[in-house]
Amino acid sequence: MQILHAESLKQRNTLHLDARAQLLVSAADEREVIAALDYARAQGLPVVPMGEGSNVVLAGDLAALVLCQSAQQIQLLAEHTDAVRLRVSAGYGWHALVQACLARGWHGLENLALIPGQAGAAPIQNIGAYGVEVERFVEAVHGVYIETGEAFVFSTGECQFGYRDSIFKRNLRDKAVVTAIDLRLSTRRQVHVVYPALEQELQSRGVDDPAPVDVFDAVVAVRSRRLPDPAREPNAGSFFKNPVIGGDQAHALRQAAPAMPAYEQADGSVKLAAAWLIEQCGFKGHREGDVGMHGDHALVLVNSGSATGKEVLAYAGVVIDAVRERFGVALEMEPRVYGT
Repeated sequence: MQILHAESLKQRNTLHLDARAQLLVSAADEREVIAALDYARAQGLPVVPMGEGSNVVLAGDLAALVLCQSAQQIQLLAEHTDAVRLRVSAGYGWHALVQACLARGWHGLENLALIPGQAGAAPIQNIGAYGVEVERFVEAVHGVYIETGEAFVFSTGECQFGYRDSIFKRNLRDKAVVTAIDLRLSTRRQVHVVYPALEQELQSRGVDDPAPVDVFDAVVAVRSRRLPDPAREPNAGSFFKNPVIGGDQAHALRQAAPAMPAYEQADGSVKLAAAWLIEQCGFKGHREGDVGMHGDHALVLVNSGSATGKEVLAYAGVVIDAVRERFGVALEMEPRVYGT
């Protein structure tokens, strides 16, 4: 197990924020994860698990042991008549996993193509796109408690999945490391294409009866057009969650702004489009120094130069205040904040 000291994290987060980790370990398996946790306890340091850094804001240097995982394995656990069960190591790149499953005839993840990050982060965030969330495929999440080094296995129900949410973002935040996930995927030709942008893309391609590969290609095309590549324009994807408000508040807002997109939920609440709210406040394409919202997608905050984490958070605060003042709606940041 290699331990790096005062390691730069600039190339390990997609916003390219300059920060250093007091210690950094890249673990090749669960044994090394446990060894890293033991070492952190001996040094009296907190542990910050980090994958590709696609959902974090580094506000400054981290007085912590930053734990990365490099294992990239797919283990076939069981084959059924119309489905397979597989175990994926946390370090497996998510988009590469979607491609690998599609190539093997294991279907369901196509709508989640091109989402940055690693497999271990997928259940933490309950990643979702184009009408599909990863929770529908998760059978179990494997991990280790940071404080004790004890291994655990959580069932789908125990993960307490919600919209962009799970127990790992709340009760177990900074208390557990995910080491692998068990997925159940279909071997039948099943697709989910009810999302409008996806339907339109398939129609433009003349695809009336889409196969999983058609859905994959369409999702990649739509995301590539709408979301900037972090390698060229440093960003953390959608920076704010789509807010969910009560039905009465949504009705009042629609009376004042009839064009406002609003999506009724099963429990009577209403989900709003954060990008629309931000754009109405004039932030689409707006910049302050090296920080701003992207010109093509008002939900994506970009670092166009050498912005610091504190500058990113300050700008995000300005956006949040503006939306609250105009619409009475509180935006919540998606990325986690680390460092001081």
